[in-house]
Amino acid sequence: MHHFHYQNGELYCEEVPLRRIAEEAGTPAYVYSSATLTRHYQAFDESFQGIDHLTCFSVKALSNLSVLRLFANLGSGFDIVSGGELFRVEKAGGDLRKVVYSGVSKIEPELEYALSREILLFNVESAPELAVLNEVAGKLGKKARVALRINPDIDAETHPHISTGLKSNKFGIELEGATELFRNWKEYPNLEICGVDCHIGSQLLQMRPIVEALSRLVQLVVEVRSLGLRIKYLDLGGGLGITYNDETPPLPKEYAREISAVASEIGCQLILEPGRVIVGNAGILLLKVVFLKETSARKFVIVDGGMNDLIRPTLYGAYHEVWPVLQKEARKDYIADLVGPICESADFLAKDRPFPPLKPGELLAVMSAGAYGFVMASNYNAQPLPAEVLVSGKEFYLVRDRESYEDLTQGERIPDFLLKG
Repeated sequence: MHHFHYQNGELYCEEVPLRRIAEEAGTPAYVYSSATLTRHYQAFDESFQGIDHLTCFSVKALSNLSVLRLFANLGSGFDIVSGGELFRVEKAGGDLRKVVYSGVSKIEPELEYALSREILLFNVESAPELAVLNEVAGKLGKKARVALRINPDIDAETHPHISTGLKSNKFGIELEGATELFRNWKEYPNLEICGVDCHIGSQLLQMRPIVEALSRLVQLVVEVRSLGLRIKYLDLGGGLGITYNDETPPLPKEYAREISAVASEIGCQLILEPGRVIVGNAGILLLKVVFLKETSARKFVIVDGGMNDLIRPTLYGAYHEVWPVLQKEARKDYIADLVGPICESADFLAKDRPFPPLKPGELLAVMSAGAYGFVMASNYNAQPLPAEVLVSGKEFYLVRDRESYEDLTQGERIPDFLLKG
């Protein structure tokens, strides 16, 4: 469920017509519903009521400062994968004691930064990273809390580009190697090895692989505790899917029920890292029709945003519904591709879709664009990044300015030897 709906044939976000946002903030623009963000977070977190747990929103899904502040106000922790994401959480006023830090390539300055902020947990993904973190913590006179991220070699049954739990993926430590690292825990005096972690992929639509991965983690916790380690955190990652088209992912209550049934007896605090399931259907990409084009082979609806703004269709073949902002009666659908301004044949947002007859200047909403939308946008073809807008009831707020042409050259300079000519 989300708060994008039609009133008298016009598409609204909560109580604000999208047409008004386009008039005042321009297009392309990402529009987020604060009511949907709040409801989705609470629906997920409250599903684990009565279970010792910490919900850490996955910052990589949507990192706008206002969105992060909204979740911080709801008591959320945060899952990060870079020093930059930690900085965004800090700027947003998030509780850094509720931050878990994943990612395969944490460089020393990032480790130092996170240690100085006394984050909750480092999810370590390799033996070399464990050694470097031990060294950096020693230099700073700190004791770093650590969970080993396990690669359980489980097929997440999702798109190959967002599967992370197979041996062929770069993420995590194989079970055998992790067991050896746990056995040698005394070699890392500056680390408190106190958790196990796993994340097998994104847009997961079945509970079977999730439960299978969790079962392996539970067995590992029992084994590792016999070595004298106090394992108190079990981080299951995120990845729960959403409905883009006709998918039927598990509901948060089903997810919580099956997880707690497996993990309840080992006495660990569960750490959960939801991203897409909270923000995916809470945002849309608002676009304007520029031209209509027809060739002997295809019809095209050309809009002012493209793969530079939302790369998921190009990268994953992802499906996003497209809704007209203004519905009109007696309009016959025709089949066309929705394409943007980028000089790539791969620049499309939808292919072979039915559209009502449109005119230049009309508005379209690309739905379910809250997750991995703006965060993956780029300046390809020197296109400015779009605006971001947060709606709350009858009001909306520009929470990120649209980039200007001047912004595109920020930080660049031409050396003197080139100017002498």
